Amino acid sequence: MSPPIRVLVCDDQMLIRTGLVTIIDAQPDMEVAGECGDGQTGVEIAHRVQPDVVVMDIRMPVLDGLEATRLLAGAGVPHPVKVLVVTTFNLDEYVYEALRAGASGFLLKDAPPDRLLHGIRTVATGAALLDPDVTRRLVGRYAARIRPAENTLRDLPLTPRELEVLRLIADGLSNSEIAAALVISQETVKTFVSRILTKLQLRDRVQAVVYAYRHGLAT
Repeated sequence: MSPPIRVLVCDDQMLIRTGLVTIIDAQPDMEVAGECGDGQTGVEIAHRVQPDVVVMDIRMPVLDGLEATRLLAGAGVPHPVKVLVVTTFNLDEYVYEALRAGASGFLLKDAPPDRLLHGIRTVATGAALLDPDVTRRLVGRYAARIRPAENTLRDLPLTPRELEVLRLIADGLSNSEIAAALVISQETVKTFVSRILTKLQLRDRVQAVVYAYRHGLAT
């Protein structure tokens, strides 16, 4: 039997935090490793208890969720922690920055409990959690602000087919949907995705989406 997924909950709203803790603790395959109401305490607890997943709010006192995510999962962190951001639509720009900071995915606070639990399980396996519609809205809106002034398409180390797959990833398509769109097998899609991540030195699909928008490969 696999050990339970250990989750740290960081949210400054006590009612929401208590609800998250209750839902998570009720699952046979999960346990709450800790809870807190600010980002600084979250970073300290995470370093101490080494949770499998941190459920992270964005706007918190002392240290916000964005900086806490960067300290736990950002570039250069020797042992990055998987961070699942929970937010609301009015925090769009913060979510985009959180993904750049190293978050493995995000959910909306009004998502049903089963989606939260699915998100935690997904992120715990090392996969990225992306809602296609929300991803396009969030990343597309804010990545446009920081695109390079000149087209860097010719500088990308990708084949035309890999470039096509990257665009479809940025559109929020799953592997099966990409396979259907390109009339290839899912195994072939997995190979393309792996090559793209390796060539661009990206960690997961979340970073691939951000990369595509930053370089003007998706709109």
